[in-house]
Amino acid sequence: MLPLRLPLLFLLVSVALCQYDDYDYQPASRHGPSGPNCHQECDCPYNFPTAMYCDSRKLKFVPVVPSGIKYLYLQNNLIEEIKAGVFDNVTDTLRWLILDNNQITNAKIEKGTIDKLSALEKLFFSNNNLTEPVIPPSKSLDELKIMHNQLSKFPSGLLSDKENLTSVNVQYNQLTSDVIGGAFKGPKKMLSLDVSHNKLTKLPAGVPGSLEILYADHNEIESVGAGYLGKLPLLQSLRISHNKLVDSGIPAGVFNVTSLVELDLSFNQLKSIPEINENLEQLYLQANEIEKFDLTSLCKYVSITSFSHLKHLRLDANMVTHSSMPPDSSNCLRVASDIIFE
Repeated sequence: MLPLRLPLLFLLVSVALCQYDDYDYQPASRHGPSGPNCHQECDCPYNFPTAMYCDSRKLKFVPVVPSGIKYLYLQNNLIEEIKAGVFDNVTDTLRWLILDNNQITNAKIEKGTIDKLSALEKLFFSNNNLTEPVIPPSKSLDELKIMHNQLSKFPSGLLSDKENLTSVNVQYNQLTSDVIGGAFKGPKKMLSLDVSHNKLTKLPAGVPGSLEILYADHNEIESVGAGYLGKLPLLQSLRISHNKLVDSGIPAGVFNVTSLVELDLSFNQLKSIPEINENLEQLYLQANEIEKFDLTSLCKYVSITSFSHLKHLRLDANMVTHSSMPPDSSNCLRVASDIIFE
């Protein structure tokens, strides 16, 4: 994907990695002995004195964080609550807070904790028991991950002042389209949004025009609104696989936008190939009910300079075969290196 800009390449790689490899974590033992400015339950390496490693220690509480700590690792514990006062020494200096793989509920997060963190840049809260997001007041927040929780609420306006937020991942929750109706309107620099594995019946409304990556796999989406992608002029990767898309829910030309590089509509109920733009490079349509190879969906016009830039096209697990391709397909798909029917 040479045309992809570097920010998108970085995001595509990062969202593909295991969620627990997203932060720069190394076991404390690799950093050498712990410094004196540290809680007794944790390690604060001399060669990385602004980090406090409290991960994988069967902790049931968040320890009091000493002043000077900017990076706090609390993943893989048994933490159930966050008591007031634990962050009092770092309210304006803590940048990273990693709380993945604990047992925290909204009711056990006391006031005067996360709601006081005014400099936080990354908040990772995956694999807990939250029913609604916990958002710090920090305007520096650039990455928010609350995957594998029980989110069923997302009050409008929670992210309205997050002017530096670039990535939000809330996959594997209980969110509905009504619940997230105004959830993502605020951030004007957001590049990546993942709402996969929820209960959406349509793509999220009101997302920022800055978005480059939108993942909504494994929901209950039946249609895409006409003009939806027209409001996202920078969108390059769209995944709506494992939904309930049907032909009648795909308005003519809805995917014919010049910015898209990757489009995944696999595992739906489509009977025809939707119209795409010639700039698209990756098209995934496997496991639908496609009955005909309509070349005009891929190439409106074919000439020396006008042709499809598709490199990868998947049509396996449909009702078309290689013999279904029209004789002049090679002119349209002249740069395709991978067309899969079986």
